[in-house]
Amino acid sequence: METRCTTQELERVMDQYGNDMLRLCCAYLSDRSLAEDAVQDAFVKIYKGWPTFETPEGEKSWIMKVTINVCKDQLRSAWKRKVTLVEEYPEMAQPEAPENEQGLLYRAVQALKPRYKEVILLHYYQQMRVSEISQLLGTPQSTVSVRLSRARRELEKMLVLAPVEEM
Repeated sequence: METRCTTQELERVMDQYGNDMLRLCCAYLSDRSLAEDAVQDAFVKIYKGWPTFETPEGEKSWIMKVTINVCKDQLRSAWKRKVTLVEEYPEMAQPEAPENEQGLLYRAVQALKPRYKEVILLHYYQQMRVSEISQLLGTPQSTVSVRLSRARRELEKMLVLAPVEEM
């Protein structure tokens, strides 16, 4: 059953998960302002649809699922608008990541297929276990493990093929 969360609960969730949600949205959307909008939208959805939880892990999984779904909605709805803006105003194009190892890794993660990018972000950036990711995405644990393995291989290929002078 869904209920509205109290103001105190919402403040606790903001304090406890806000930074993680923003990092996840930034990594997912590759745009800080879109990420900030997504986090705000996620907090509204969290406030309106607050269920009861048996464990703190269940709470975190639900919050991250809401956050990911909001990011997916943003990508779907903003795609045409973003393409048009970049075509009309090329100076507004996405800034480049720094030219160091972190920048290379960031670009490589962003280049992954969405299903691989998603598990990498949840596993490494949100420190979620395979079982938690499985529950969050509604997929079997073996599927999550395979996606993680394939994503790691793709990242390794991309990073090994990157010219040494870029690192």
